[in-house]
Amino acid sequence: MSSLQVSKVLNNNVIIGIHPDYQEVVVIGKGIGFNRKSRDQISLDAVEKMFILTNQDEQEQYKQLLPQVDEKLIEIIGEVIHDIEGQVNAPLNQHIHIALTDHIAFAMKRKEQGITIHNPFLYETKEIYPEEYKLAESAVRKIRDKLNIDLGSDEIGFIALHIYSALTNQHISQVKEHSQLISDLVQVVEQTLDYKIPTDSLDYSRLLTHLRFALERIRRGEKVQEMHKLDKLLNAEYPEMYMLAWKLTKIMENRLHQPVYPAEVSYLTMHLQRLQQRKEES
Repeated sequence: MSSLQVSKVLNNNVIIGIHPDYQEVVVIGKGIGFNRKSRDQISLDAVEKMFILTNQDEQEQYKQLLPQVDEKLIEIIGEVIHDIEGQVNAPLNQHIHIALTDHIAFAMKRKEQGITIHNPFLYETKEIYPEEYKLAESAVRKIRDKLNIDLGSDEIGFIALHIYSALTNQHISQVKEHSQLISDLVQVVEQTLDYKIPTDSLDYSRLLTHLRFALERIRRGEKVQEMHKLDKLLNAEYPEMYMLAWKLTKIMENRLHQPVYPAEVSYLTMHLQRLQQRKEES
């Protein structure tokens, strides 16, 4: 039976070990280091519910982070990540161990000092990433129940972005940029239409969803099938909305530094025209 040899115990929940395939690894798991000593053997079957950092850079970052983080929090974050993996039934980028631990530890420190950071795109995050938001709610609830610290709804939004980042292998900075871009695009729409879109409306949800998938298509370089007849019709029938859609795609191009296929203008025009009608009706 394959086993992992303990090289060094960092704390009750983290050890450095020698893996038969990956050589030196950082192993994170509840109680993994308790009563362990150097050269102890741990069956790899027992590591199934734990996490192994195999990337050398990730290992070093995590080792540097550990002394700054309460051991109880390490255990809870391990449980949180394990819960997330169980619910999404998909692998998470191992960087989430560093990113989430660092973020939550810093958020808790701010909370203790009475410093509040406002999340400028909380509502957009909740609408665009509903599953990740639910997972983040569960994480914040677990922290509250076990450590008696309520990080609040702003942090739920930030944690949701970290979860999405780990699921899609996108860097958290890119995920945040996309969320900020969507928020900015909505603001341009509202200013141009002179209409505050009700955030609890289906139209608002549809617009956010459309913008999210448009950004995803652009990021992947996915071509959207052009509809020349529809494009001409929309341009002729709704010239103002067509120009607004064109403006939005140019903002996307400039911010993402990637080309946007012309068909995106047509799809956006239809959404914008619906919003224009809602404004007139209200």
